[in-house]
Amino acid sequence: CHRQDSEDSEALPTGCGWGLVRPYTLLCDLDSILILLCRLHTIGEAEKRSGVGPILLLLLGILGLFGLSFAYLIEQDESLCLLQRALWGVLFALCFSCLLVQGVRLRRIGLERRSPGGCALTGLALGLSAVQGIIAAEWLLLTVLREGRPACEYLPMDFSLACSYVLALLLAALTAACLALCGKTSQWRCNAIWLVVTCLLSLLLWVAWVGLYLHGIEWLGRSPEWNDPALAIALVAQGWLLLIFHAIPEAHICLRSPPQPTAPDYFDTSQNSTRMRETSFDEDIPLSHRQFVENQGYGYSDEKRCRYSLRTGGPAGPHNSNTGPRPSAPFRSNVYQPTEMTMILNGGAVSTSSQSQVPSAPPTYTGRQLW
Repeated sequence: CHRQDSEDSEALPTGCGWGLVRPYTLLCDLDSILILLCRLHTIGEAEKRSGVGPILLLLLGILGLFGLSFAYLIEQDESLCLLQRALWGVLFALCFSCLLVQGVRLRRIGLERRSPGGCALTGLALGLSAVQGIIAAEWLLLTVLREGRPACEYLPMDFSLACSYVLALLLAALTAACLALCGKTSQWRCNAIWLVVTCLLSLLLWVAWVGLYLHGIEWLGRSPEWNDPALAIALVAQGWLLLIFHAIPEAHICLRSPPQPTAPDYFDTSQNSTRMRETSFDEDIPLSHRQFVENQGYGYSDEKRCRYSLRTGGPAGPHNSNTGPRPSAPFRSNVYQPTEMTMILNGGAVSTSSQSQVPSAPPTYTGRQLW
């Protein structure tokens, strides 16, 4: 039994304690987190790389939400109450600011097909969350230092009003996400949909916990006892909601490789000219056009016999006699009809000489070097 316990402890990933089984070790696996961070750092596309900074900042905010929830489960004192009142709104503002800048980023990509820089988006999120930090600091200075109230004694209405800026950030993020759905690029519409779902669920969660915190607990007669557990539940629920509905889908979309083109685009000037010259056009030419090149001599001789027969009124050959058969189907099907692709491959030149009434360029001729 001791040997089996040692083998189980050795099999546990880094960051997980003894006694955890395999499905739950994903929550504390530090190796997977390091691999994820390294893969996010190696993203090459500019549009995807600009969203890495807000994602990492959001993960930091989610970690803060989970950590702050434990502060409501232990015995209260002055320093702990100051920490709760200071960090509650700041952490929520940080998370909702990341959602807001993601909506601005998706809106910019949908309109202009380019994204702002990742550092600019991260700085914008930090600046928006710093406003809530100033509001929380002023609230603590007015109630604790100036009026001399204990830090753990405050009204639920005052606590909710101190978080009104956080609710404004959430509404702004929802508006930006809805505007991102109206973009011209359908490639990023999936990101916008996940962002809209996250903002809607967060708004419903906030309406639920604010209603419970202000009126529900008092109506149930559990006014002082259930205040802290209600705030802890709101922290944990918001953290899981942001992680499942935004952080994980956004990271998956950023790490997903772009789709590879199935066929070369001959009209794309950004492709390599060497590859264009090496590409053969034989596969794109119909079979009847290939037969025309092989039977070119037969087609020209038959056409001359027909013209001579019309002028003289007599037979001009075995295929045009009065008793002979009509021109065969291969002759009629092999008359080449110039198309727009042929004009492009021939460089736009059309010959007017009597010997070049039908284009005679071989199928493998790629035309002038237009690229």
